[in-house]
Amino acid sequence: MSPVLVVRQVAKRYGEHEVLRSIDLSVEKGEVACLIGPSGAGKSTLLRCLNFLEKPSQGEITFLGERLCAEDGNLFRIAPPRTLQAARARMPMVFQHFNLFTHRTAIENVMEGPVIVLRRHRDEAREIARTHLARVGMSGFADHYPDQLSGGQKQRVAIARALAMSPALMLLDEPTSALDPSLVREVETVIRDLSAEGMTMVVVSHDMRLVRSIATTVHHCAGGHITASGAPDRLLGGENPSFNIPVPAAAAG
Repeated sequence: MSPVLVVRQVAKRYGEHEVLRSIDLSVEKGEVACLIGPSGAGKSTLLRCLNFLEKPSQGEITFLGERLCAEDGNLFRIAPPRTLQAARARMPMVFQHFNLFTHRTAIENVMEGPVIVLRRHRDEAREIARTHLARVGMSGFADHYPDQLSGGQKQRVAIARALAMSPALMLLDEPTSALDPSLVREVETVIRDLSAEGMTMVVVSHDMRLVRSIATTVHHCAGGHITASGAPDRLLGGENPSFNIPVPAAAAG
């Protein structure tokens, strides 16, 4: 079976500043690939390049067997907008700061993608939204607005919104870093449950407890490169780790 996602020699530049350099990455169905490393290493930029919220500057990205960008001689070609939009729908992102519509209720936020992108009837979209709000433990808050929700509840609504798109791959960018320590556990539980169900994910996180509990593969990023890749036991612990990153005190409770 072909990988869900293949990234070859991807780079991203802003003017003369190169943020990503020669990134290679492959994600199999059911894999949870966690990107770790210091701030400024390019992890979030890489995530945004994967679904073309940011356009790569060079390299090749193939998703579900379809090439989204590639080198063609001296030219760098990106797939047409309709192709990128279809790929983005199957590769939704969960953002660090939730990015919910403040003027819409939780269920309306989750309905938005199925209605606007997938062209579902509103009644069908409402049932899809109810299903996924229940899946993340938010059934009782369907009619609440974001300002009536805690940070952990907002992030669970954001995860339900991504699930409503029937994703082949979920991208999660620091899903717990904007939360108070007391609220982290509820979001971690949802992500661990998705991992156990076989959801394919690429997760950027500084939360090593979360990484250890969900990752099938860990990629350490620094200076715009992936500097090491492997199983979490080898990279994060065990007798001969490649490097060992302690769990931050705020996340160790």
